[in-house]
Amino acid sequence: MMIVIMKRGASVSEIGCVIREIETGGFKARPSHGARQTVIGVLGAKQTAPLEHISELPGVEKITPISTSFKLVNREFQPEATVIRVNGTSVGGEEIVVMAGPCSVESREIQIATARAVRDAGARVMRGGAFKPRTSPYSFQGLGQEGLEILREAKRETGLAIVTEVMSPELVPLVCEYADILQVGARNMQNYTLLEAVGRARKPVLLKRGMMSTVEELLLSAEYVFSNGNHQVILCERGIRTFERATRNTLDISAVPVIKQSSHLPVIVDPSHATGIRDYIPAVAKAAVAAGADGLIIEVHPAPEKALCDGEQSLFLEGFTKLMDELRPIAAAVGRRIAPARHPGGAPSG
Repeated sequence: MMIVIMKRGASVSEIGCVIREIETGGFKARPSHGARQTVIGVLGAKQTAPLEHISELPGVEKITPISTSFKLVNREFQPEATVIRVNGTSVGGEEIVVMAGPCSVESREIQIATARAVRDAGARVMRGGAFKPRTSPYSFQGLGQEGLEILREAKRETGLAIVTEVMSPELVPLVCEYADILQVGARNMQNYTLLEAVGRARKPVLLKRGMMSTVEELLLSAEYVFSNGNHQVILCERGIRTFERATRNTLDISAVPVIKQSSHLPVIVDPSHATGIRDYIPAVAKAAVAAGADGLIIEVHPAPEKALCDGEQSLFLEGFTKLMDELRPIAAAVGRRIAPARHPGGAPSG
């Protein structure tokens, strides 16, 4: 792949002329309109016509090849950071967006109670799995569509956006009816049929890193979503499997700056799955904010000891509120912010 960098102030007609020339040559053109200038990605497995003449077209500054295996998610293709807007909230901007809720949707009462508590603590997005991929076939698999209905009701009650996992291409249309963000879990990071399906869905996608995947493989999975037309991808570092047994996984905190240098996509961290142990979540969450993460996704439950899924890595409601208070000064220290907590009466504090 190569990219065509247009001059600052290039006109719409000049950009359109370059796109037509690329497509006439048998390639696909993928324009990215930045704040300062437009960059056009040129995609194609085989060259059917020479493209050198494009550098001479009006409005073209230069043509540059991209040598890495991921192209559209590459920061060379789009120097400005991508900001994804969800339900009035921007992921990848100044605010560090916190997503929180139970591992799985268990009941209306638990989901709504948790949603209210995390909203009041400053969370912007509510998590909860209606469909759950489990290692054991005998574990709780989720409530399915009933769980989606509960998530919708909790959104009506609290105003929080919904992030929930979609497990197969066939379920994408159904989950799209309810979710604001489609989560592709770690076990499905290289399910290319699913990636293509969410790429056609035009809904924001939260793509989790596979437990034995490299950063490059994560970015290539994001490339699948991009190449199918969906440019709203949020990457998630949730820990990788190593020989260490003290935690459920090993959080690759260095993945945050590595991804942000290599790609323009926002990246969030999941300290719950990374550690698997409630007591370690606050420290890891703070480290993620300090390392430059654009958000966190944290499991929270009113009674973790009774949770049907991952109770040992879920914070109590009061523990989550305390963590949010502790994160705010850290966010401020790195030039970011976290949404303020609400007063008991419902208005934001501060």
